[in-house]
Amino acid sequence: MIAAVAASLLALSLAFVPVDNRPATAQFPQVIAQIAGVRLFEPPEPMLGNYLDPGSPAAIFAWLDALPPNVAEYVVSNDMMDYGGLVASRVPTVGGAIADARLAQLSAFRTRRSLAAFTMFGSIMRLAPTGVPAIGAAAAFPFAGDVWPVVQQYANLPVPPETAHQAALAEQLRTSLGPILDAYLDARRRDLDVDLRLLRIDATGGIDRVVLGQDDAGRTGLHIADLAALRDYATRAMPYGRWSIEPGTDELGMVLVAAALVREAGIVPRVRVVYSRADGGATQDPLEFAPIATTIADVVASCGGVEVAPDAASDVDLFVRVPNTGDADEARFVDAIARDPRHAAVADLSFLESRNMADQRRLMDELAGRGVAGDVAAFASWNTTANTVGTAVPEAFAVLAGQHFGTYDPTMHLTFTYMRYVDDVLFQKVVRPQVDRDLAAAGVTDHTYLLAPFGQQAADENAALLRPLALELLAKIAPAYHAAQLAITLPWDRTFETRLDVRLAR
Repeated sequence: MIAAVAASLLALSLAFVPVDNRPATAQFPQVIAQIAGVRLFEPPEPMLGNYLDPGSPAAIFAWLDALPPNVAEYVVSNDMMDYGGLVASRVPTVGGAIADARLAQLSAFRTRRSLAAFTMFGSIMRLAPTGVPAIGAAAAFPFAGDVWPVVQQYANLPVPPETAHQAALAEQLRTSLGPILDAYLDARRRDLDVDLRLLRIDATGGIDRVVLGQDDAGRTGLHIADLAALRDYATRAMPYGRWSIEPGTDELGMVLVAAALVREAGIVPRVRVVYSRADGGATQDPLEFAPIATTIADVVASCGGVEVAPDAASDVDLFVRVPNTGDADEARFVDAIARDPRHAAVADLSFLESRNMADQRRLMDELAGRGVAGDVAAFASWNTTANTVGTAVPEAFAVLAGQHFGTYDPTMHLTFTYMRYVDDVLFQKVVRPQVDRDLAAAGVTDHTYLLAPFGQQAADENAALLRPLALELLAKIAPAYHAAQLAITLPWDRTFETRLDVRLAR
């Protein structure tokens, strides 16, 4: 018994507070840690809230205080601890004074756990409010219904306006929105003030590192001034290694858990980026403020790695498929992955431009056809460049860290890769469009917030359609395994994401 207790105290463990309870933000970081064979403490799911219902910072503070003293690193969401989650961070419900008090409480907790590394991550408020129809419980949600697209239209305008038309439109929108726009701008100001306070705590040594991700926003809009203010302060106040401001939000939990893993392992993985087209790095993600090469470099650095030249030795080759890749380039690209799949982290960004679902699933099918889909170091293909690369690189880094520790779990590695194919390709490109079409045929055209009975109908149809496709794929990419568990749900009352609870066994 004494030996067991000693082993438990010596085993590496991390603590993680996600931005909310979605699979990408709460479940994926857990699996990343499991690939490396590392324990990741995470608050019980009821504390994290659900969709429009915020999480409970008070309960999470109590949970943090009860963690064992040997936690090596903490990775904590500023949005969850200050507001109750990402969706809650976009509305003015929580006042600035309350958010500041919670941040001070978190700083005090960090002082009590001063021997552990402490990283915080947050989101720079995106331009669009959370878009939901004004129905059911969502009817009382700020900016619901016809309001949120108008607010987004205003927020997307250049500041200052570049043309007389833009200036006239901005004035028209300000007049029509009135106090609604004031509430939106109040939330933006509060978030900026709290983010600046977070950086100030970092600058004085109260936190080891802060990473701020710009939630969905392009090259113009209200966020540009926020980014400038944050960068200006951080650049003046502290060395770059203590902070980062980059595109993306939902992937930051995975990114920073991976960074903790490689830091504890004492390694700095070298990443060589291989694009499917020679000019691939110049591709622009419409939901990000920089070309994808910039986003990729930021993600690699935030994960604790370093990007190396095309002819340099590497630990991970990041294969990035961009839209409009011709057949000859595609063949060379897949050939290169197949030559050394265990070294290849694959980020398929074909969704950035192509609406052709067959083209979006082409790479997965080609890898499966070559018999290497189950052997790659990582695979991802969802939503934005930062989301996709911020999933693939952490998976590959978790493998390296686990191998260094001697605790690498190949079954969990295969499980996560398999989940990515099922979720990012089969769900997003095949099943979700069918579920959305069937909802529309039933008269439900807005799928961002589903009332009964349509929410349950969508969940049931999703599971019924996705399960046979998932099992068929497993037989192709990992015939030695079977699904001892395959639970498929819609975690929020919408069709944007699915949750997979998978246990593979031989």
